[in-house]
Amino acid sequence: MDMFGTFRCAYCGELNEVFVEPEGGENQMLTEDCTVCCRPNVLHIRLNGDTITIHSEFEG
Repeated sequence: MDMFGTFRCAYCGELNEVFVEPEGGENQMLTEDCTVCCRPNVLHIRLNGDTITIHSEFEG
């Protein structure tokens, strides 16, 4: 099953969509570039059943 979540870029505030690996566990962390401003966001992803919560922050 493909899972996608959205996050708001920590730099420019635009919404982005990201693929989430369900096999990665309940708590995941990854870096994803914003599709608008291209700056890197550190994403803290929490899976709870079918619910995905994503918190983004500045890299560095």
